[in-house]
Amino acid sequence: MAGGHASGDVDSPVAVLDDADAPRVHGTPLPAGGRCRGGCGFGHTGRDRSRLTRGPMPRRISLALAIHNHQPVGNFDWVLAKVFERAYMPMVEALERHPSIRLALHYSGPLLDWLRAERPEFIERVITLVERDQIEIMGGGYYEPVLASLPERDRVGQLLRMTTELEGLFGRRPRGAWLAERVWEPDLPTSLEAGGYEWTILDDAHFRAAAIREEDLWGPYSTDDQGKLVRVFGTERGLRYRIPFRPVKEVIAYLRHHATEGGERVGMMGDDGEKFGAWPTTWEHCWGQLQWVDRFFTALEDNADWLTTTTPSVWLAEHGPIGRVYIPTGSYEEMGGWALPPDESLAFTTVLHRDQTRRRPEVRWMRGAFWRNFQVRYREINDLHKQMLRASDAVDSMTDGPDRALALDHLYQAQSNDCYWHGLFGGIYINHMRLATCEHLIAAEDLADTDAGRSHVAELRDLDLDGLDDVRLAGPGQTVVIDLDEGAGIGAWDIRPVRHALGSVMRRRPEAYHQTLRDFDATVGTDGPTLEPDADATSIHAIVRSKEEGLAARIHFDAFERRSGLVRFLAPETDHATWAAGRAAELGDAVAGRYELVTLELDRIVTSRLATVDRRGVSASVNVTKELTIGGDRRTPTLDLSVTIDNESMLRIDALLGIEWTLMMLGGGGNPAAWLEVDGVRTTHDANGMADAITSLRQGNDAVGIELATTIGESINVWWAPVETISASEEGFERVYQGAGILFWTPLALAPGASRTIRFSNVVTTAHDRVLDEVPSGR
Repeated sequence: MAGGHASGDVDSPVAVLDDADAPRVHGTPLPAGGRCRGGCGFGHTGRDRSRLTRGPMPRRISLALAIHNHQPVGNFDWVLAKVFERAYMPMVEALERHPSIRLALHYSGPLLDWLRAERPEFIERVITLVERDQIEIMGGGYYEPVLASLPERDRVGQLLRMTTELEGLFGRRPRGAWLAERVWEPDLPTSLEAGGYEWTILDDAHFRAAAIREEDLWGPYSTDDQGKLVRVFGTERGLRYRIPFRPVKEVIAYLRHHATEGGERVGMMGDDGEKFGAWPTTWEHCWGQLQWVDRFFTALEDNADWLTTTTPSVWLAEHGPIGRVYIPTGSYEEMGGWALPPDESLAFTTVLHRDQTRRRPEVRWMRGAFWRNFQVRYREINDLHKQMLRASDAVDSMTDGPDRALALDHLYQAQSNDCYWHGLFGGIYINHMRLATCEHLIAAEDLADTDAGRSHVAELRDLDLDGLDDVRLAGPGQTVVIDLDEGAGIGAWDIRPVRHALGSVMRRRPEAYHQTLRDFDATVGTDGPTLEPDADATSIHAIVRSKEEGLAARIHFDAFERRSGLVRFLAPETDHATWAAGRAAELGDAVAGRYELVTLELDRIVTSRLATVDRRGVSASVNVTKELTIGGDRRTPTLDLSVTIDNESMLRIDALLGIEWTLMMLGGGGNPAAWLEVDGVRTTHDANGMADAITSLRQGNDAVGIELATTIGESINVWWAPVETISASEEGFERVYQGAGILFWTPLALAPGASRTIRFSNVVTTAHDRVLDEVPSGR
């Protein structure tokens, strides 16, 4: 952080790493309004009761802080430990030093589980704060799901799970629910009421979409669905962008300006706890040299004669809602921008930030896309979501008992929101968290299938809900999903004993922030890792960091979805580098076109496509037939694939024929546990390589306990390369391993009427069966 002072308020630049980040909010006072009953819409600021009171009276106001603390399912222990030391523990210590400060705290289920196991003394300190009524504990969905994306039974189940856990731990039932990413849909009051919750917190953007102005957000509103009532607080924009990033005296002055003689206003600020020390530059600002939080709490204590800290439930008990509102679907405004296609997202964000800076009044009506649009933007998110829905149905059908309870917990963990969207950072691109989500879905499905006696499954069904049928084959040790409309490729290959999703690989696709990286490289070249903001910057958007030089040149895109068993006809001159960068010229349409289902048996599927291969402007017809068979036992499942090419034309077909596999072994960063081996030579799974005239290839991950041995029916050449996305993280732009592409290829000179068949035999070996760790009785 730029230089500062131990005391006094300074305008030091601070990076605001906020999922609802926005440009700096100017300190221009807003008009003061009072309580209003009914709809506080346009042209109605509410009745200012201070004007009806005669004689001098002190102007008063209350402040309700709600701090949300969350760590995703599957995050590394060392990450949680670091954030605990930099944000979670310092905040509780500060509250202990300032016993008159009251606020609400929320700990998501994954974080709460870690705290109970790894930091039990911390839980005891929080219990003390609760018992002396200094803090109110908030609830919500236990594993921090986006409730709107779940079946109703799982919404209520997650909410009740949190209620039960918190009551057992703290002795009090939570009354307020934190909504993950503030994703709101109008039917949520029904779910919240069923879960025992009375109030929640949304952003100012939600209320603007419902015609509530910023100056009318100094109090909670009521809303309802199907006769079920919930109160909704709106985080006041000026408070969120000032706390903790503006000088303490500015925050106090802002609150004083909005105080009224009746003292009927409450300023709500609900935001992430990680911004108090865990985000870049914020530890020094909040707890280090500048001591912002302690100085803020001291200022609140010094002004307690007119400025009262409170908790949401206490405020509601004493005042009640100030009006009624019906809020449309939405989240914070940046989320709406991220859910747009990249070109639209870039345009939206540019205009939004420009108009916010210029304080244009029409900015209140700017909204991006619907949160569910992430299922349109990313095939992988849609597949994950639809698998979650199927797993939910399967678990719901299980017989009551320990296995069902275990499966339900896996399902709930798989519903953690973090991998069902992608914003400025992380999300679905974080490979270890994506694989953790898949792990819990695999476990839930496995337990449900066993309970139902489904050892083998073959189903023709619209799995991804795109209106077209897909095929799912399942055996004791694996599940395979084939998308007939996408090259009959293997989109999912789940290995049940080790709960590993071999097919969970992200497609390399454009993102709006790629343009930011290109602009950065064009500005500073490859000599410097950081473009620092100007002195006024208080937004992470103003800071560009790159973790290595020349990353913009590594931005590559895939022309089709990443699947396995895809048939590619490439130009004969194609080389490894061109293929690895996704720039190889595709001569045929077999790679991503629609295949017809010829045969579906319990362990076998046959598909075919009459495809074309173009060369120098001339098209030749070829029939591509795929036969896929699964087998083996639980610990050693097998998958065989044969690909037959029949030249149906009168022309000779000259091409590089490739069969492409894309597999996830959790490599990245040169991880020695994840490896690939050809002819006895082993490399890391994120390495580039090639070999000629091979008949076998092995790969695996020793930490996961999985090995895949592939045998080819003839001598063939092979290329392999990591599939790496260029993604943003809190530390800067970086390469992120998403899996490895493996192309088995051979020169093709196929005469008219001739045929060519290539066969692959895959044997998976697993080191252990994880279900035995949870179900002692075995199988």
